[in-house]
Amino acid sequence: MEINQKNTFDFNNLFTTKLDEEHKFNNNSLAILGDSISVLKKMKDKSVQLIFADAPYNIGKDFGNNSDKWDNVLDYINWCKTWINECMRVLSDTGTMYFMTATQHMPYLDIFASENYNVLCRIVWTYDSSGMQSRKVYGSLYEPILMINKKKNAKYTFNHQDILVEAKTGAKRKLIDYRKNPPRPYNTEKVPGNVWDFTRVRFKMDEYENHPTQKPEALIERIIKASSNQGDIVLDPFSGSYTTSKVAISLDRIAIGIDLNEEYYEIGLRRTNIATKRNGVSLIKNKMKKTNAKSKYVRD
Repeated sequence: MEINQKNTFDFNNLFTTKLDEEHKFNNNSLAILGDSISVLKKMKDKSVQLIFADAPYNIGKDFGNNSDKWDNVLDYINWCKTWINECMRVLSDTGTMYFMTATQHMPYLDIFASENYNVLCRIVWTYDSSGMQSRKVYGSLYEPILMINKKKNAKYTFNHQDILVEAKTGAKRKLIDYRKNPPRPYNTEKVPGNVWDFTRVRFKMDEYENHPTQKPEALIERIIKASSNQGDIVLDPFSGSYTTSKVAISLDRIAIGIDLNEEYYEIGLRRTNIATKRNGVSLIKNKMKKTNAKSKYVRD
């Protein structure tokens, strides 16, 4: 890497070797076009404070130029273990990683994380369905998120005061807590629990990008506010729509995003204001629906 721009974060200090992959940057964001594991191997130990990883789920999603389907579950789990280990290597001793996968695969990775690292919290992101559900089993209306750090006794950032949500008992019902002496109204705010209700990103929403598994900005914002501070480095090794990078820089963090897909890499360049053109072509948002289907696939 050759970074000489004034007032730019020195991304050079995060790598042990020069990046061969295409990459672009500005003063607070670095976008890399390449394989995440290959790029992670070039990063220094303990160099980032927060990681959010939303890797492919092994459920056959169409990501354009790369597949989301492994030959078997074991191959997929072993691949996940590889990138998890690399992420935890580059994570600082006081850092935190959140990662997602399909509901059917998370138990394998939960056990792996529990045996090798420390599980801080098991989070459920729940949402309503936009269409019909299966007629043979209960439809899936949630995705699991695992929050981990390196060791059980390690210090970690958790800015609970920055993520308070409305406490309905106090804010709406205005009940009195008679357990207190003297009795007083319940608090109007509270720290959220581990079940998060965020609407999935829809086509008509301003934040929508052409990506099949885009996560809501509000979900990522909670994670970044809670588990990092201003000036911290936030890494997303499977950036996709580059929502993590966009939200991170809006909150005065330093963002690093990696993706294998050129289309998503270009979304990242645009969303983080790194570039307005690539190879002479303007990077303009052109919304397209992710599917032509009128409703979700229904199993008979």
